[in-house]
Amino acid sequence: MKAAVLPGVDTPLETRDDIEIAEPGPGETRVKVVASGVCHSDLSVQNGTIPLPTPIVLGHEGAGIVEAVGEGVTRVEVGDHVVLSFVPSCGECYQCQHGQPYICEKSAMQAVGGMLDGTTRLTSAGAPLHQMACLGTFGTHAIVPEISLVKIPDDVPLDVASLIGCGVLTGVGAALNTATIHAGDTVAVIGCGGVGLNVIQGARIAGATTIIAIDMFDSKLEMAKEFGATHTIKADEGDPVGAVAAINDGRGADVAFEVIGLGATIEQAINTVRPGGEVILVGVPRLDVMVNLNVAFTWLYLAKTIKGCWYGSSDVYRDVPKLLDLWKNGELKLEELISKEITVDQINEAFTDMQSGTVARSVIRHAD
Repeated sequence: MKAAVLPGVDTPLETRDDIEIAEPGPGETRVKVVASGVCHSDLSVQNGTIPLPTPIVLGHEGAGIVEAVGEGVTRVEVGDHVVLSFVPSCGECYQCQHGQPYICEKSAMQAVGGMLDGTTRLTSAGAPLHQMACLGTFGTHAIVPEISLVKIPDDVPLDVASLIGCGVLTGVGAALNTATIHAGDTVAVIGCGGVGLNVIQGARIAGATTIIAIDMFDSKLEMAKEFGATHTIKADEGDPVGAVAAINDGRGADVAFEVIGLGATIEQAINTVRPGGEVILVGVPRLDVMVNLNVAFTWLYLAKTIKGCWYGSSDVYRDVPKLLDLWKNGELKLEELISKEITVDQINEAFTDMQSGTVARSVIRHAD
């Protein structure tokens, strides 16, 4: 099989076509990956923000067709069209049983860059290759745990479906599941990349009527308007906190989303919300990022709430069908997120485009 491989941190990806893939084991499937989004979290593995072992096949946002199933697989069958979830959801552990499948206990194995048993199913030149998020959607095929698959209708285009696997579930879910947005609320979104755009459209769907997009790139702010932003603020021009207050009659936002992962923008989000408001942390920070908070004025006297948001607080078996219904009804934009369709050989160009702020999403279409 062919795949884009990250040989080491801070190195370009390289395309290899000598990769051997094992047969699926118990509870596993082999999926023909038809399409894969290129997400900022892939870039975060490349630059070391998310530490994973290398060499590794990146990609964690994909859709495809089940080609083979291992022993005991019951959730999917050969021929099923599926969205690949980058967080396994076993349905049996404490977290899943308590309504938090987005932090399923089995997802802890993702840190070793292999399958749920800690090993990998890929080799190149006789050496093992790791798989991002038990997936590796930058490859033409992937061995995937059945608890990481969600069956979808065959008539849903797989390039559109691929985006749901991370960016849409994370962004829209942050607004619909994690945050408490009431009709007529004012929402600020700091960081308007692929996930931030989905936060914006999630806030629109939730009923927010003032949606303020904050970013340093004019190109991203223009895209934000297409997805529902009513106001835009250039982050490097003036004071974004004061600008948000000016838009909202001197008050801060009801809800602020931080979708970058920097200490400075996290503090900015906290200062952006009104007393009693909510701050939702969506962006992925480096492991050493710290913030300084005045406990009395953040939590006590001003009664602000700060929530972490992983995978949009999503239950994939509930939310993937829900998102597809919103898309079919014209409420959720999916095709509009695809700025470019590329081949896997263009992966480094896609990373450059993502860093430049010129695309919402590049989508890899794997050759048949």
